[in-house]
Amino acid sequence: MGLFDRIKRVVSANINDLVNKAEDPEKMLEQAILEMQEDLVQLRQGVAQAIAAQKRTEKQYNDAQNEINKWQRNAQLALQKGDENLARQALERKKTFTETGTALKTSLDQQSTQVETLKRNLIQLESKISEAKTKKEMLKARITTAKAQEQLEGMVRGMNSSSAMAAFERMEEKVLMQEARAQSAAELAGSDLESQFAKLEAGSDVDDELAALKASLLPPATPANQNLLPPEQTTPSQTTPPKSNEVVDAELESLRKQLDQM
Repeated sequence: MGLFDRIKRVVSANINDLVNKAEDPEKMLEQAILEMQEDLVQLRQGVAQAIAAQKRTEKQYNDAQNEINKWQRNAQLALQKGDENLARQALERKKTFTETGTALKTSLDQQSTQVETLKRNLIQLESKISEAKTKKEMLKARITTAKAQEQLEGMVRGMNSSSAMAAFERMEEKVLMQEARAQSAAELAGSDLESQFAKLEAGSDVDDELAALKASLLPPATPANQNLLPPEQTTPSQTTPPKSNEVVDAELESLRKQLDQM
């Protein structure tokens, strides 16, 4: 393949591509209808001209037939009058109009056929134009629907990365965080309540243990029938309880401090 052939093919391909991109289906349909209507106007003019020619030929043919009949009568009249020469001239004139009439009849038949053909073509073209208009409206509706669907799909695709969708995602994330904080606060509140009850339970145990310690440190009860010594006659063994009470008080005070620090 030569260089010029390759250049021609490239140029043709680029031109075809540009034409295809420039073609608007809706505009192309409108243009097609306009061209068909122009053809219809021209065809109607052609049919009108053919019919006019047919009418003119038909009139000429009828006039020729009238002349033939007239010269036929003239020939008969001349013979009746005994003028054979005049009758011969009349027949010659009849022959001329007969030949003209024959030619006109042939032309008239051709014109009649042509007019009938043109009329059929006119009816077909009118039917095609009517059908094309119907298809045009249907195709325009389909084009409008396709464009709307394409725009809608473009909007849907654009919404995936648009600021509106990003805003919705941010709001959803904030709602999730807020729900998580609320759940955490509820769990913390529940744990605080449980810890308070645990402290109360621990405190009651300490109180019970304190009461038990107090009870164990109290002196044993004296029997009712035991002889009590006079106050002034105390034995050396009875001087120790004050010292033990001081020890208990010191231990009790230590326990209280421990309880306060808990």
